[in-house]
Amino acid sequence: MLPRLYNIMPGLKVLFNYERQWLADDAKAALSVAAVALPVAIAYAQLTGVNAVVGLYSCVLPMIIYALFGTSKQLIVGPDAATCAVIAAVVTPLAAGDIVKHWQLVITMTAMTGFWCIIASRFKLGVLADFLSKPILMGLLNGVAITIIVGQFSKVFGFTFDEKYLLERLGGVPDYLSQAHVPTLLTALLTVSIYFVMKRLKPTWPASMFAIAFAATLVWLFNLEQFGIKTIGIVDGGLPLFKAPDFDLGIIRELVIPALNLAIVSFVSMMLTARSFAAKNSYDIDADKEFMALGMANFASALSQGFAVSGADSRTAVNDANGGKTQLVSIIAAIIIGIIAIFLTAPLEFIPSAALGVVLIIASIHLLDLKAVWQLRLKDRQAFYLTLTTLFAVLLIGVIPGITLAVLLGLFQFIRTVMRPTDNILGVDVNGVVRSLDTSDKAKAVDGIFIYRFNSPLTYFNSSFFKRRLLEQYARQKDDIQCVIIDAVPCFTHLDLSVMAMLADLNIIFKKRGVRLELAGRKRQLLAWFKNADIKSGSDGIYVHSDLYLALRINQSKKITDEEVQD
Repeated sequence: MLPRLYNIMPGLKVLFNYERQWLADDAKAALSVAAVALPVAIAYAQLTGVNAVVGLYSCVLPMIIYALFGTSKQLIVGPDAATCAVIAAVVTPLAAGDIVKHWQLVITMTAMTGFWCIIASRFKLGVLADFLSKPILMGLLNGVAITIIVGQFSKVFGFTFDEKYLLERLGGVPDYLSQAHVPTLLTALLTVSIYFVMKRLKPTWPASMFAIAFAATLVWLFNLEQFGIKTIGIVDGGLPLFKAPDFDLGIIRELVIPALNLAIVSFVSMMLTARSFAAKNSYDIDADKEFMALGMANFASALSQGFAVSGADSRTAVNDANGGKTQLVSIIAAIIIGIIAIFLTAPLEFIPSAALGVVLIIASIHLLDLKAVWQLRLKDRQAFYLTLTTLFAVLLIGVIPGITLAVLLGLFQFIRTVMRPTDNILGVDVNGVVRSLDTSDKAKAVDGIFIYRFNSPLTYFNSSFFKRRLLEQYARQKDDIQCVIIDAVPCFTHLDLSVMAMLADLNIIFKKRGVRLELAGRKRQLLAWFKNADIKSGSDGIYVHSDLYLALRINQSKKITDEEVQD
């Protein structure tokens, strides 16, 4: 029973085998994580467009659920800048200013994101962790960060943006700056000052929490609201009560694709963080189980009236830096945040919106890595252009279309790799080992034999390219070729009748030239596929050998026999 339970909830195995000496480090790390998570969760709630307590709800149950279902010992899940920006971009126009409808749409989209994650896990789609390449994700996160920073300027300067898109907002900057509210701006500058002073004096302390607490204390002591400084207002704490959505269910259709995009981006981003800390601490994580854990965490967030969560890299780094050993860190931190969400929300109403804007801007600046984008120009020009395309898509056409484009670019990148892969001409070195022919001259071509390798699975949309490349490479050979051997292992991975028809055409072409066509590897599979496609094998058709070495030995023996007959 327990092994099966451990397979479903890997975190239980760690918790049931917990060692007492880990507790001090885990408790210390949990306090640090909670201190960092509190102000960020409240700020992200504002970014999402919901009440501050919703940000706290989004931390509690999801962190506990991930601790049970996740395979990473250090990863902390919770509200994330990119995730919240996506939700706000989708939900705001649909809610049309209705606060209750806005919150319910946020919860619904969160549940749908969890649903997509669980479906992906059931179909073993953890490989999607590699779907969005690093350059695409880099462009996406930088674009989202810039969008958030510009959007929060309105909170810092005390005005309201009339425009929806980034370019229009930037174009109106001179007019907006003239509308700046001086007391609000001073509050933001004070918050920034406290943040950096704390970072300088106590680098390991949660600077964001101290900065926000200081600003809120000033608002409370001196009643700064009388000067027009906006605060987050009344925060209704207590236990979250589940409420079924009461909006038109037809709106759900508008959330399906955005929720799918959000699930993919959240998972890929989470896996980058989880894998980096797993490698640092010498353990493995299971991508399919991580998909399930993310889905369950999002469901838990929706049930507790929260919004979508992902892997939080900053809080994970705090956990690791403070010596967190196990998933118990998430559970303790969640309990601390839960106590505050239920019993201690009254002081939160004095937090100035400008201070939260500052925290969001600082968090978004940590997402920015324009230097790495520029360095790609020297390392990999194609990756550089891919990053810029994604970055400008997010900036110019919006977060949701930009994410959709990023997903499509990832798909096209994969298809392009499969459709137009690399290929090799093979030879044999002095030790008889088959290896690629290159400028090093470590391997030599075998007399009378042309060996070809296609570095991608063959399917209907790249079979014509395979045929063309094989004939082109064959035509470049200066020696008299009697036999063409194809390494079947990397390219013949599944039965495709279009590929079989192409192979039959190749056999006819080579037969007319007096050349034998042979395949090496996957003999049992290929013979079964030949029978299915009505292709002859052996002397009447295409020779199939168990591997390349056997194919070479048979051909060299045949050559010796033919020479003896001629003698």
